[in-house]
Amino acid sequence: MHSASAPLRQSRFELPDEAATARLGACLGGAIQAEAGTIERSGLVLTLSGELGAGKTCLVRAALRRLGIEGTVRSPSFSLLELYAVSRLNFYHFDFYRFSEPEEFESLGFRDFFGPGSVCAVEWPERAGEVPLPVDLRLRLEEVESGRLAGIDAMTPLGAQCLDRINQAWQGPRGGAS
Repeated sequence: MHSASAPLRQSRFELPDEAATARLGACLGGAIQAEAGTIERSGLVLTLSGELGAGKTCLVRAALRRLGIEGTVRSPSFSLLELYAVSRLNFYHFDFYRFSEPEEFESLGFRDFFGPGSVCAVEWPERAGEVPLPVDLRLRLEEVESGRLAGIDAMTPLGAQCLDRINQAWQGPRGGAS
């Protein structure tokens, strides 16, 4: 997946446990909700990178909960794609871990899901190769001694607006962004 050369903004979040990961996901969901009008016009692409078990699906699940999804939120590891209707937006949760060739992105027709009115959350984006689609937010989750560390890069103006909203929500009553 294609990202601009340098991020417009960057933030790091210390996530000592799964609850903190879920809290960051809820902040992301709130940012998506707040920017829904812009997303309706242009779409939003966010990528999630990190080793197996780093919390990518946990974060997306919490974002979806914040957006009002109450039913089961499955990992798309085997299906490759799970779809959720969020108000007037379509939320597509992709997992490309099982791709054996980057060409699978094109051959499966996934490009058609990206665009106005769509939130595309992509786990394991590196497995799709260099697909020329702009990425708004690039998230990296890594295991550290104290739990997890999340880095978020805003790659577009919309990504920067979302990241500002995430930071504001995170710094609310509990603090935590650096």
